[in-house]
Amino acid sequence: MADQYDLLVIGAGPGGYIAAIRGAQLGMKVGIIEREHMAGICSNWGCIPTKALLRSAEIYGHMTHAKDYGLTAEKFGFDLDGIVARSRAIAAQMNNGVQFLMKKNKVDIIWGEATITKAGEVKVSPTKKVIVQPQGPVPKNALGEGTYKAKNIIIATGARPRQLPGIEADGDKIWTYFEALKPAAMPKSLVVMGSGAIGIEFASFYRSLGAEVTVIELLSQIMPVEDAEISGLVRKRLEKRGIKIVTEAKVAKVEKTATGVIAHVETKDGKTQQIAGDKLISAVGVQCNTEGLGLETVGVKLDRGAIVTDGYGKTNIEGIWAIGDVAGPPMLAHKAEHEAVITVEKIAGLPVHGLDKSKIPGCTYCEPQVASVGLTEAKAKEAGREIRVGRFPFVGNGKAIALGEPDGLVKTIFDAKTGELLGAHMVGAEVTELIQGFVVAMNLETTEEDLMHTIFPHPTLSESMKESVLDAYGKALNI
Repeated sequence: MADQYDLLVIGAGPGGYIAAIRGAQLGMKVGIIEREHMAGICSNWGCIPTKALLRSAEIYGHMTHAKDYGLTAEKFGFDLDGIVARSRAIAAQMNNGVQFLMKKNKVDIIWGEATITKAGEVKVSPTKKVIVQPQGPVPKNALGEGTYKAKNIIIATGARPRQLPGIEADGDKIWTYFEALKPAAMPKSLVVMGSGAIGIEFASFYRSLGAEVTVIELLSQIMPVEDAEISGLVRKRLEKRGIKIVTEAKVAKVEKTATGVIAHVETKDGKTQQIAGDKLISAVGVQCNTEGLGLETVGVKLDRGAIVTDGYGKTNIEGIWAIGDVAGPPMLAHKAEHEAVITVEKIAGLPVHGLDKSKIPGCTYCEPQVASVGLTEAKAKEAGREIRVGRFPFVGNGKAIALGEPDGLVKTIFDAKTGELLGAHMVGAEVTELIQGFVVAMNLETTEEDLMHTIFPHPTLSESMKESVLDAYGKALNI
């Protein structure tokens, strides 16, 4: 007899485990199938452990100029093994936390590889091959191989680093973010291929610890999804820190040597330059984990490798749903979590709003931090919107000066006719914690008048947000 569930979730990452919890809260019998890591890539090899590394680098960076704060720190350094060990311990804590949540919500953990044999049925086999990293610990009392039936199946299998032909990661001299998270030794020099969030965060981390870093980007600006003005400011800050940046260039091939790698870089003018490094990090995006799931057999539609859904997680096959990275961009953990709730509530027949991708914030935790939501200035103009743009630099903010972090900018974009907040873009200290204010404002359909009438506490970095709004309408008070 096959085990019968109301909901089976394939993948226990941010989207999957949240879907399982919400299903259980709504009274469903839920099983979650995982073959590698409870808590997924985000907690084990992505969002959380990278922030642990970056926090260590941030503190170390402050120590290097302690005298600016009236402090002395004459003898200090870093223990790379200790930094990595702290990061891995935090990842393990997150893994254990998700296992606890499954137990608390009475969700069955099913350990192994899942294949959808037909709508409503999943076959689970012992894990034979993991796509990314060695398998995590099998949770106690986890179920195993067998056939499981469910009224609804949610696919939440995530994504993995994209590999470029001829420049595949070897775990030694060519890294993905997996190897970059747990280096055995500190590289003296590093080439980073790609300047999205992953590439820039690792460039920032390794530079903070003293490595010579060169970033290669195919497009004309680093962090291509960000507002061009913000991107330009980030580039200046990174270059001031000693990071070399080459844009409108591609890595044509990578030559491995006895001591490292040589990247053959073709620039826009047709010239080729060779850039040597101890290691190369490939950060050119990710690809969806759709292999081996039986999608072709049951007829689930794909588009450019991602599962096609209707905005509520529903695929073209009745009873099969998809959320998170496997359902396409933006590939962000918070997007996956939000999709999870939408999809489960849709399955339950509750009234739900579809995902509005225009209001999903993006954050990059480099030094300086970057955060944004909504339209860039260029995209707003392309859309034919008449706009008003406000800017406020951190150098005009008392808290930023007191923190010793005066380099930053808050940029806001409004519809000139209606006062609708179209986008917000920020660079500087702790902006990843500030952006949610603008996200809430956009979801509440806030106008510039509402924001102007809001009292922001003093002294805080958040005052820069209001000042940016005021500046868009010629009312800024502190510049």
